[in-house]
Amino acid sequence: MEYGIFDYTTHYTMQPAELGVAAEERGFDHLFAPEHSHIPISRKSPWPGGDNMPAHYWSMMDPFVVLGHVAAVTKTLRLGTGISLVIQRDPIQLAKEVATLDVLSNGRVMLGIGAGWNREEMEDHGTDWKTRFKRMRETMEACQSLWTDEHAEYHGDLISFDKCLAEPKPVQKPYPPIFLGGEGEKTIERIIRYGDGWMPLDPGVEHLTPGHMSFEEQVRELRKRGKDAGKGHIPIHIFMAPRKADRLKYYADLGIDGALFVMPPTGRDATLARLDEIAELRQKVA
Repeated sequence: MEYGIFDYTTHYTMQPAELGVAAEERGFDHLFAPEHSHIPISRKSPWPGGDNMPAHYWSMMDPFVVLGHVAAVTKTLRLGTGISLVIQRDPIQLAKEVATLDVLSNGRVMLGIGAGWNREEMEDHGTDWKTRFKRMRETMEACQSLWTDEHAEYHGDLISFDKCLAEPKPVQKPYPPIFLGGEGEKTIERIIRYGDGWMPLDPGVEHLTPGHMSFEEQVRELRKRGKDAGKGHIPIHIFMAPRKADRLKYYADLGIDGALFVMPPTGRDATLARLDEIAELRQKVA
């Protein structure tokens, strides 16, 4: 099972380039950066983590700039978005950013995507809450044409453009893997339709949400439907993975492909200590 890290990448956390070098030196496989363009002060959307949203939610740096910064000083570390709010981005420009990063990193991009939870944030970008999932699908379908077709074009209900030339194309073929967050039947459907992998939050070994399949049932269903659809093996990386050997062993035995561990949103010393803790934990699980 691969090990990666998720860092909030603010102006007061450890610098991304230094963090990338430190992670690569310790044998980590991935580094993921999150995305929130801004947080509206007057809002109705509750923060999923509770009543008091921490400052790093409105202090996040742009993930593609961050990952480009890391790419320049690393060689093997894969570079992911966790997650990119693609419904808030222009699809033509998004395709260009992803392809550029993939070229400059020599094919190390993993594109984690989601529709987000902050209604006010997405509405500031002109995105309608009611059609956010349609916009996510159309955005990725448009990007896929831009990444693969010599004369790219796309015509959907929300996104439309005529034939155009768009280069560079990504190094990875047909394009960098697209990982979706979320859980349940709808998420599985989206992965099968236009995704390549799943990046669920750590559900816990005995997780069972009322009205949803258990985690193990979702894993089996996703893998079965992926095989039936001719997609082959669909990788699964646990987002915000637990720092517990027994849970990690459980995921490894279940065939989970990777675990992404959150870094403390503070400074350099705490981050380096967390990296060393997880590297030691990896040795115990192995």
